[in-house]
Amino acid sequence: MEIVLNGDPRTAPLGQTIQQLVEALGLPAPALLVEHNGEALRRSEWDMRVLQEGDRVEIIRIVAGG
Repeated sequence: MEIVLNGDPRTAPLGQTIQQLVEALGLPAPALLVEHNGEALRRSEWDMRVLQEGDRVEIIRIVAGG
């Protein structure tokens, strides 16, 4: 199935959750903000959100600096 990840088309397996997507990308979960179809998600919601055809996902990595 096709989703849009950070503005780019991407193929994702049917039934994949946000949590599985983050893990497949190898990203550090504690440092991420995830938006699914315009809604910011709590980390506890990632495993309950199953991706559907055409979904839009934005993943932002939070970086501390000074």
